[in-house]
Amino acid sequence: MAKIKVALVGVGNCASALVQGIQFYKKVGNKEKAYGLRHLNLGGYHPRDIEFVCAFDIEERKVGKDLSKAIFAPPNNTLKFADVPRLNVPVLKGPVIDGVGPNLKEIIKVSLSPKSNVTQKLRDSKAEIVLNLLPSGATKASRWYAEHALQAGCAFINATPSLIAGDAAWNKRFEDAGLPLIGDDLMDQVGATILHKTLLKLLSERGVRISETYQLDVGGGTESLDTLGRTREVKRAMKTKSVEATLPYKADVVAGSTDYVDFLGNRRDSFFWVQGLYFGHVPMRLDMRLCTVDAPNAGSVLLDVLRATKIALDRKVAGALLSVSAYAFKHPPQLLPLDMAERWFEEFISGEKER
Repeated sequence: MAKIKVALVGVGNCASALVQGIQFYKKVGNKEKAYGLRHLNLGGYHPRDIEFVCAFDIEERKVGKDLSKAIFAPPNNTLKFADVPRLNVPVLKGPVIDGVGPNLKEIIKVSLSPKSNVTQKLRDSKAEIVLNLLPSGATKASRWYAEHALQAGCAFINATPSLIAGDAAWNKRFEDAGLPLIGDDLMDQVGATILHKTLLKLLSERGVRISETYQLDVGGGTESLDTLGRTREVKRAMKTKSVEATLPYKADVVAGSTDYVDFLGNRRDSFFWVQGLYFGHVPMRLDMRLCTVDAPNAGSVLLDVLRATKIALDRKVAGALLSVSAYAFKHPPQLLPLDMAERWFEEFISGEKER
C-alpha cells in the first residue's frame, strides 16, 4: 500500500503516544497480537503505512529537534512505551497565535527561531493529511492551520474542540477544494465520554429510566491545565451534548472536565454517577471511577481516523466525513447514537457508504 503522509501540528503528549504507537505496532502481523487496537488492518492499511513527513510546534525544547527526540522533550510527560528511531523529520517553528494560554505561560518556552512558511513546508514534504493536535484553547491557531492545509491541498483532521468540521462554511471550502475534513474534539479509546455513553446505552436498553447523571474529570499535564483556563465550559457543553444524544429521552446530564492536579502528570481520573429507576420504579444508583494515562487513549482512534482519511483521499471524497467524524469525535457535524456511528464507519470503510 502507498504511504499515508501526515503533517503533525502540535508535538505534545498525544503526538508522542501516536508516534510511539506506530513503532510499537509496526511489526505486528497477527490481529490476535494487536492488543490495544480496534483495527490492525483498515481498508488495506496497516499502522506502519503511516509516515510523518512534517511537524510544527512552538516550544524551544522541541523546535529544531528530530521528531523522534522532540516527542520526549519537556513539558511532555506521558509514558514512554516504545523506542523511536530517528525519523529525519525536524520539528519546525509554527506561529504562536493563541497557542499558549494564560495558565501555560510559565511552562511553555516559546522558541525564538523564525516562523516557517507552513504552506510551502507542507507542499515540500508532500503531506496529504494535516493532523491538528494543538491545545484545546488554540481556536485561532487551529483555524489558521486549517486555512494553510487548504492552501497546500491537504485533508484536515481537527482533534480539538474548535468548531471546524462542524462549521458549514469550512465544510463547503474543503468540499470545493476536493479535500476531506474530519472532526471536532477527538473521543478517546476508553475515555470518559465513550464509557459514559456506553453505560447509559446499556442501562437504558435494559429498561432503566435514567433521571440524572454526571461525569467529572481530574487530570494533570499541560492539556488539563490549559482546558481549565480556557475551554472548560466549551468542552463541558460539547461532552454533555454528545452524552445526551445516547438517551432516547430527556434526562439531567452533566459531562466535562473539572480540575487540574499537578502530581497526576499525564494521568486522568474520571468519576461517573448515574441515578435512575428500574423494575417497579425501584431506585438504583451507580458510582464508578476510571483511571487512565491520557495521551495513549488517543492512539487507537487516531490510527483509525488517519487511515479512514487516506481512504477518503483515495476515493476523492470531499468535505466533512460524517461517518468518520461521528465514529471518532465528540462534536461531529452530525451526532449519532453509538451503534449507528459504528455501523456508518464500517460501511464507509467497506465502500457501502459514500461519506
